[in-house]
Amino acid sequence: MDVKVEIHERFESGLPPADDHPYRTGAWRPQVTEYDAWDLDVDGVIPDDLAGVYLRNTENPLLPPIARYHPFDGDGMLHSIRFGGGAATYHNRFVRTDGFLAEREELRSLWAGVAELPSSAERTDGCHGPRPRMKDGSSTDVIVHRGSALSSFWMCGDLYRLDPVTLDDLGKEDWGGHAPPGGVSAHPKVDEHTGELLFFNYTNDDPYMRYGEVDAAGVLTNVVDVTLPGPRLPHDMAFTEHYAILCDLPMFHDPIAAAEGVYYPRFYPELPTRFAIVPRGGTADRIRWFEAAPTFVLHWINAYEDGDEIVLDGFFQNNPSPAKRPDLTVEQNLFRYLDLHTLESTAHRWRFNLVTGECREEPLGDDVREFGTINGRHGGRPYRYAYNAVAAEGWFGFVGVSRLDVETGDQETYLLPDGVYASETTMAPRVGSGAEDDGYLVTITMDTVDDRSECLVFDAANLADGPLARIALPERICSGTHATWAGIDRL
Repeated sequence: MDVKVEIHERFESGLPPADDHPYRTGAWRPQVTEYDAWDLDVDGVIPDDLAGVYLRNTENPLLPPIARYHPFDGDGMLHSIRFGGGAATYHNRFVRTDGFLAEREELRSLWAGVAELPSSAERTDGCHGPRPRMKDGSSTDVIVHRGSALSSFWMCGDLYRLDPVTLDDLGKEDWGGHAPPGGVSAHPKVDEHTGELLFFNYTNDDPYMRYGEVDAAGVLTNVVDVTLPGPRLPHDMAFTEHYAILCDLPMFHDPIAAAEGVYYPRFYPELPTRFAIVPRGGTADRIRWFEAAPTFVLHWINAYEDGDEIVLDGFFQNNPSPAKRPDLTVEQNLFRYLDLHTLESTAHRWRFNLVTGECREEPLGDDVREFGTINGRHGGRPYRYAYNAVAAEGWFGFVGVSRLDVETGDQETYLLPDGVYASETTMAPRVGSGAEDDGYLVTITMDTVDDRSECLVFDAANLADGPLARIALPERICSGTHATWAGIDRL
């Protein structure tokens, strides 16, 4: 079978040809070309009962920064791999955000990056969240709701809609003009049992956080003010069958520096980690607050109800504010917050008793892990298996994936060869499956040795056996943050 590849569009890069930035080289080398490809070369066999789409969000800069580049400043590029009938197709597209289009017209950066002063930016429009004059790159997360892919940004922004297979631009999602002020944070959640979309945002203005619900028909049905003591930097949320879980973490912009126009996060170990338990469909006066040990949590794994308790699993950072090193440059010290080994990120469990108000917590393991995914049909419900990224040491990258049994603590791990890195790995239930682990794991690799990318497909119940299929992509993709799986029934 002959591989068919067409170029949809190729962009000119304004980055230096001899670039040596650690997050614009190696596994993070940007792409400039958008492809459509089908009849892809496959080593092994793609299972006939793997049907749906794997979507990967990457950070992909095309222009030099105003002063200093951070990998979370890159423009969003989505990658779609559609499975069906034992075959796969591939598409990739830049997310045509307002910022992307404006900067392509000017061919220079117009908004400040996360490591730059807001005063350096020329443009102030389109900014949400607590960090002013920062471009919404829609480069952090991607989910599928009502048959559309929704791309989002970590510091809050617009939700950009794309066809989940072809990645055609479908405009912005604003739920009929009813989206609340402040944009939407990355990591909105879809309850696959109800079809509802749950989201949150966070801002510099009172009440500082809002939580919202959108029904399966795309109607915004509920918005709840979640009042915080001041501006915060939450990154993720969780949900159960009857509740949403939001957090007030003791790491946020130093308020004195922010008043002077300088934004950098500080950890406040004297403050607790606080959790807001919000009834789905409820109001602000029904929120319950719980306190736990101070930490920063980048991502949650899952949550569910267990009698009078809510169980929440995520990744506890044992060292959320690593000390600066005098032997490192300003950028190298900045990037220490990207090294999950330095942050000592490990799987953790919190239990909130809705009767007594008690919070109990315990570790689920001591291996450095993050970016956990589950079988989406168990989202908000009891589950057993988490598929977690094995972190690279010294920088932000993944060298493998592990399957954690949260009931027994047993782990099964697959490590990639040296110089090969993984994307966030998603679980794709087999068509007609019943058991939680009856399906496949899907990821994309960045091979810096042989300069290529492949999509790998594993048996979810036998990860250590290695890939069932390796699917060659047209070009080595750039690394990034998140991915999602949507089965054929959700497309």
